[in-house]
Amino acid sequence: MPSATVIPMPQNYLLVIGDAAALAWVLSEERMAFSSLRRSQAMSLEIGDELLIYTTRGCFHNPGRDASRVMGLASVTTQVRDLAEPVVFGERRFTSGCALAIKGVAALRQGVELRSLVTELHVFPDLKTWSAQLRRPLVPLDEHDASVLKRHLTVLLEPLEDHLSSYLQIAKGREKGTER
Repeated sequence: MPSATVIPMPQNYLLVIGDAAALAWVLSEERMAFSSLRRSQAMSLEIGDELLIYTTRGCFHNPGRDASRVMGLASVTTQVRDLAEPVVFGERRFTSGCALAIKGVAALRQGVELRSLVTELHVFPDLKTWSAQLRRPLVPLDEHDASVLKRHLTVLLEPLEDHLSSYLQIAKGREKGTER
């Protein structure tokens, strides 16, 4: 009797992004890059894994106005590998990366506010310090958590082309020091 080939189930992760320029790059290039400090975690990504794109309160440089949100969905399309040329944002260098397929995004400053769902998610066992879990680029999600987030996010997703220009514009505004 031939042995059955076991195909691993795709994993789900929150992809944490804390800077508008980095977010614009991820969306426009459909790639993700990781620092050398996070390379080992990034190497756990497999083709087909799904990334729920999460922007921090500070992503658009106005944490008093902006909420942290899950605002997009992507899947990994290549293995993570070392980059020939590092990607640089400010003083941070990102030395490994992978390609993504962006499945959809919410309009700028829209998406699923994570704070309102913290009590439903297993990834945040301590409700007092839940945001500490988000201090890394990839936060693994179990099936339950991915399902909860996708259920709320799916109704907000639209094609990337519908909103890419607004994400690019806000990133350029930050570079010039004039946020819109």
